[in-house]
Amino acid sequence: MEIILVSIFVLGYLAITLEHSLKVDKLIPALAMMAILWALISLFHLPVFEVDTELKQLKPTHIDEILLHHLGKTAEILVFLLGAMTIVEIIDYFNGFYTIKSFIKTKSKKGLLFIFSILAFILSAIIDNLTATIVLITILQKVIKVRDTRIWFVGLIIIAANAGGAWSPIGDVTTTMLWIGKKVTTGKLISYLLIPSLVCMLIPVLCASLLPAFKGNIMDEVEEDLEHNKRHKYGATMLYLGLSAIVFVPIFKTLTHLPPYVGMMLSLAVVATFAEIFSKAKINITSVDDAHTEDASHSPVHSSLSKIELPSILFFLGILLAVAALESLGLLFEFAGTLNATIPNSDIVIMLLGVGSAVIDNVPLVAASIGMFSELLDDPLWHFIAFSAGTGGSMLIIGSAAGVVAMGMEKMDFFWYLKKISWLAAIGFLGGSLTFMLLRGFIV
Repeated sequence: MEIILVSIFVLGYLAITLEHSLKVDKLIPALAMMAILWALISLFHLPVFEVDTELKQLKPTHIDEILLHHLGKTAEILVFLLGAMTIVEIIDYFNGFYTIKSFIKTKSKKGLLFIFSILAFILSAIIDNLTATIVLITILQKVIKVRDTRIWFVGLIIIAANAGGAWSPIGDVTTTMLWIGKKVTTGKLISYLLIPSLVCMLIPVLCASLLPAFKGNIMDEVEEDLEHNKRHKYGATMLYLGLSAIVFVPIFKTLTHLPPYVGMMLSLAVVATFAEIFSKAKINITSVDDAHTEDASHSPVHSSLSKIELPSILFFLGILLAVAALESLGLLFEFAGTLNATIPNSDIVIMLLGVGSAVIDNVPLVAASIGMFSELLDDPLWHFIAFSAGTGGSMLIIGSAAGVVAMGMEKMDFFWYLKKISWLAAIGFLGGSLTFMLLRGFIV
């Protein structure tokens, strides 16, 4: 029976990986795979277990208890992401991100490379790497009109955004999973990964700055400053307020010891209140009946919630509970034991996980690793997993959410990225990994 369950998971995983070829949204196989796995466990009364992290062994439990446990853990991540996505959409409602464009004055290609890379590294740590990539590519399209020049910058933005997302608990979905799953803490995550992530970003940027594509200046082009007309007088205020509210979440967790989604809901409430006041709309966040009234149609909260990527939320629900099914059967725990016996060096295993995240989605990879390893909170292994899964995906354009969205926004070619950018991402990943290995012994 275990072979059948693993086969279903592999087929579902394959369908997710081949999403673009099959023309089927990845949430469909994720949800179907999750439901079928749990249904088979229930129908055939298969024994389920929970991992005792202290004793590093499996303890028998009941399917209702373990399913509720995994649903609770998954819901924490999803509610957290919903809050973060809504705050970002509220900032965008006021065109707050156009404030960033005013900081960009230089015409030098090399100067622009460093500005956008640093912005990607910092922004992705606050608003996550996917959103940072979308924002910066949108701004880049206003600054550089020639696409052949622009896509080089986009390639480095992907690398920098993924590197920036790795060292922050709110910078990447996989890092957020480890943080909410009580595998890493904010302080230790920054201590372990800030410098390796910085190295992972700087090596490719410094190498790229020597390439012909980043020589000279961008051409002056006469264009109307269209975004000037779009600017909202509260745009800058909402940008700073929204970013501060998101950064406040780890502080709230540290002070109260409550799950991160509680702090995110508080931050959302504060940002939404100011948004309603600034938009001069009726404060009516929860009413569905007034959705078609004039006040509600101009509500920034309603508008922002309508733009949330629910397919992504449902995908996370499906894939996390599907991996939880295999974890509950004890398969991942047993696989980890076999893997450790075959390859005793865990560093090699985790680096291979990073390389694997360039080919397949890193969310299920990290979800599987949480079920495979039973190390305690803030063990260096968890931090290395966060780094590898977060930055390894840069080696292929399809290896990260940032890469996929950039591919869509700029119609970037898979093989162009493989030829021009992948080697830069690879040396950054190796450089960051070696830096992590050298520094982890000095962190207490």
